[in-house]
Amino acid sequence: MTLLLAATKGPSIYWYLTRATGAVALLLLTISLVLGVMDARRFNTTRWPRFVIDALHRNASLLALVFVVVHVLTTVLDSFVSIPLSAAIIPFANSYKTFWLGLGAIAFDLMLAVLITSMLRQRIGYGLWRGVHWLAYACWPIALMHTLGTGSDAGRTWLLALSIGCIAAVLVAVLARVLPARSLGRLATR
Repeated sequence: MTLLLAATKGPSIYWYLTRATGAVALLLLTISLVLGVMDARRFNTTRWPRFVIDALHRNASLLALVFVVVHVLTTVLDSFVSIPLSAAIIPFANSYKTFWLGLGAIAFDLMLAVLITSMLRQRIGYGLWRGVHWLAYACWPIALMHTLGTGSDAGRTWLLALSIGCIAAVLVAVLARVLPARSLGRLATR
């Protein structure tokens, strides 16, 4: 009887949802960042006009935010560790894995700042919007560190592989953004 009870005791559905939504949010945040860099670089082809890249960037960003919100809610609802909703917004406000959860709160706050200023772009002006939008470059590595420092999957092969893939994608995009087009052409022909 005790063995049967032990078999039914285990992680809650919230635990699985927290893990899954966190991983998907990192992937979507990476896709959003890469598309944003491509859009800023004025990348386009006949198959990928700029308005398509812009729309994909916006939609990936919003979807990433949805997954982060579900990630936060399932974390709060999971009874394994008591994490209040305020810990998702106020960095370092919780005693459980204070540093790593604080990084998650900072990344979430940065995402919210980018979202809010994007919604108010017409009212606040392009310069302020662009300045705040640069926070996305800080949001991504902070979210990545949160991913690698929090949770039961932090050392798992699949999460490390996902993280390495995300790092590689962002590095390629940022290199494409900062290197002149001539340099990229020479690198591609080598």
